[in-house]
Amino acid sequence: MNNPSLSQKVYSNLVSLYKWYLQTPQRSLYAAYAAALKIKQIEDEYFNGNKINTDLTTSGSVNVFFASDLRQQLKIVRMRLTEFNYSRIFLNESNQKGAKKYGVELITAAEVLAKLQIIDTITTKYIDESDDFDIRENFPTSLVNNANEPGTIIQSNIRSQNLAANTNSNTIQSSKTNTTGVLPRSILSTISRLQVELDPNAEQDVVQNFRKAQRRTIISVRFILLLIIIPILAHQVSKAFVVGPIVDHFRNQETVDIFINAEMEEEALVELQRYEERLRFQNLIGLKSPLSTTEIEQEVRGKALELAEEYRGESRNAIKNVFSDMMSVIAFIWLLLISKREIAIFKDFLDHVVYGLSDSAKAFIIILFTDIFVGFHSPHGWEVILEGVSRHWGLPGSHSFIYLFIATFPVILDTIFKYWIFRYLNRVSPSAVATYRNMNE
Repeated sequence: MNNPSLSQKVYSNLVSLYKWYLQTPQRSLYAAYAAALKIKQIEDEYFNGNKINTDLTTSGSVNVFFASDLRQQLKIVRMRLTEFNYSRIFLNESNQKGAKKYGVELITAAEVLAKLQIIDTITTKYIDESDDFDIRENFPTSLVNNANEPGTIIQSNIRSQNLAANTNSNTIQSSKTNTTGVLPRSILSTISRLQVELDPNAEQDVVQNFRKAQRRTIISVRFILLLIIIPILAHQVSKAFVVGPIVDHFRNQETVDIFINAEMEEEALVELQRYEERLRFQNLIGLKSPLSTTEIEQEVRGKALELAEEYRGESRNAIKNVFSDMMSVIAFIWLLLISKREIAIFKDFLDHVVYGLSDSAKAFIIILFTDIFVGFHSPHGWEVILEGVSRHWGLPGSHSFIYLFIATFPVILDTIFKYWIFRYLNRVSPSAVATYRNMNE
């Protein structure tokens, strides 16, 4: 057996992964520092050391090119500094000892301070920009973990801008939900539309609003894809390179149980019994060449060994799924923690999409979701989902737990739906609620 070589290979992979993990902060800081230096290089070569001109409304294609390059470099700075700060959270004294043990040179505090100060000096001037080039999209809501550390200038400016953005968003939502007024809203909206059409700067405002909507849509779609792709990649990578070899090493022994729960064993016994009965039936009616009792036993023994290997692999796979799913959840939570800006933009995107739907479309979507998750036939769907999850993790399917879950969770979910309709949708779109009630009746 190749257990020693396999264990050495797993150990070597884990050591390489640990070294890469220890070097994450300095690797991220160097990448952010290099992007900031590229911005400085553009300033020195093309703008005489001054700030890069990002006024896209009064300049030609040259400034559009520099604005695009600036946006790309600032995005690199944002992503790498976010990675730098969050990776430093998990580096403690034991990690520093591990770095010395495996010969990994960590970046010093003085070098970190110097590079962060240079990055702040170069990038701070691009925070306060016009709406046409919204630089807030290129920085996270929190770049540092401690207010006393370098980078606090960027953090304070971004927090103030986020507060202003949230205030404007709340003002817009409150204006939409406010249904009282001296004149009907249709007359006021018509007057506002005429004012916009007569405004000489209306075309420029339309272009700016379109660019904002386009950026909002791109960021939202990209965020949704990241929420799907990153957990799947974390699951597959951890299962193939970390969890898989470890589980295969310890589950390859002959003394390890084949089945991890009683249901798997029962399924294997039923399958083996059906195979033996089918074999005897085919032997009796002459579909196969006559077999003696000894030959039948040999066939059944071969099938039993095949089932044993199959269910041993299924048991290993279930154990791998448990730990790989933990990695996926960690990756998902980490993505949410570093994407506060994207979450705010995604909420705004959902608000615009929901408000853009007609009343009948809103009612249709609500009825569709409520019927699927809390409708009359939903218990069958929940039962299939719970059984699939239990089999995915190798857990015995507890019918008592499944029935208890079906008896409580859809009821709670239905209550939440009704409360949301009464508390929120009834104020925002009363006509949609009336349409929903008519369609539901």
